[in-house]
Amino acid sequence: MSTNRTGHGRLRAVASAVVGLLLLGGAVTPAHADSTRSQQWHLDAMRAEEMWRTSTGSGITVAVIDSGVDPDNPDLKGRVLDGLDLASKFQAGDEHTDFTGHGTGMAGLIAGTGAYGGGNGAFGLAPGVKVLPVRMPGEHDLNAFAGPSYLSKAIRYAADSGAQVINISMGTVAHSPLLDAAVDYALDRGSLLFAAVGNDGDKGNPVEYPAATPGVVGVASVGKNLRRSSFSQYGPQVDMAAPGEEMVHACGGETGLCKGEGTSDATALASASAALIWSEHPTWTNNQVLRVMLNTIGAPTDGAKRNDSIGYGIVRPRIALQNPGDPGPADVYPLPDLEAAGSPASPSGSASASESTQAPAKADDSGSDASGAKDSGNVSPWVVPGIGAAVVLAALAAAVVVLRRRSRPGTVPPPPSVRPAQQTPYGGGRLTPPGPGGTPQSNPYHRQSP
Repeated sequence: MSTNRTGHGRLRAVASAVVGLLLLGGAVTPAHADSTRSQQWHLDAMRAEEMWRTSTGSGITVAVIDSGVDPDNPDLKGRVLDGLDLASKFQAGDEHTDFTGHGTGMAGLIAGTGAYGGGNGAFGLAPGVKVLPVRMPGEHDLNAFAGPSYLSKAIRYAADSGAQVINISMGTVAHSPLLDAAVDYALDRGSLLFAAVGNDGDKGNPVEYPAATPGVVGVASVGKNLRRSSFSQYGPQVDMAAPGEEMVHACGGETGLCKGEGTSDATALASASAALIWSEHPTWTNNQVLRVMLNTIGAPTDGAKRNDSIGYGIVRPRIALQNPGDPGPADVYPLPDLEAAGSPASPSGSASASESTQAPAKADDSGSDASGAKDSGNVSPWVVPGIGAAVVLAALAAAVVVLRRRSRPGTVPPPPSVRPAQQTPYGGGRLTPPGPGGTPQSNPYHRQSP
């Protein structure tokens, strides 16, 4: 990043200071070229500081169903609520004890305030939101049929606790009626659910739930080139995409800062985008917030309304805040998957027949190459207007449940301003902090990067 102090650099410094004053009660250090903030390319691409002049997500609660969230992380102090611990049977502590660091990372991408190091920390896309932690057991602690049961309890709790947005950066290969019912329950209570589609796009590309569950927005990952990440899973379960590569954010470990990649990260940004919009329009329903996200999405450049690599396109909350378009009816879910799956109609979670019949057919797009599908998943997400459309999600029954956080461990060195953490903190992308002596450590919950 350029070291000059004019133009965009000056705007970023001023806006960061404003956000710091609002959230922390004090000034923040401007983002220098070697700072943590300067490493967060996705915030530059999405013009976060410009959005923060309109909305920081204040008044919105985002549930993070994950490995727990550390409220003492410097970038998350004052952002984390009391929540629910579903892992006490397997792990010491409570919902504020993050046993992998992954949940803290997702919370950081959503709500980080940049307070670490006197204002030199990592920012979330919606630094004004509150995080409701729901701690799940690790994948090795779940028996063959427990995954959907735990996820269902977590989703219901989040909805009952008033979380407008529910972030699920994990997945299971089993389709379960328990999950279907829990999703319907949350939609009926006005929540909006986002889930990672998974990181095995280059290794089998299995369909995972709840991303493929009707009523859940499945989120894929793109990199700086605006193409589907090679690891990002693809198929009709993909509804939208967001940045998910080279992500710097708050996380577990001694320093509280890490770098990684994965559809987990992309999902956190989609959840944060919804929070920004909802905060600006608090009277809208979950259906209307999602419709505006689809109205303003960066559509595929191949002319299709959607493809299997990035869904309808890449999220653009800045455009949604500037020119949201018609939010549509309050009681009509903007994607037809609920009706297609035969779910009962509900005030905030059903699609009308007209919506379903007007939906385009899904693109026949395998996305088998390393960079993306036949259309490459290429988009101009912050330039080309997108069109809200519909897709019928495929169902895949599986006999074995494997609950995995959607991060990929790896060996990328941390950015210059990020000191090495002492443990691998991820679960939704490749992790980068080395262990003691500079040796990269593996994450037991995720496969190693190639």
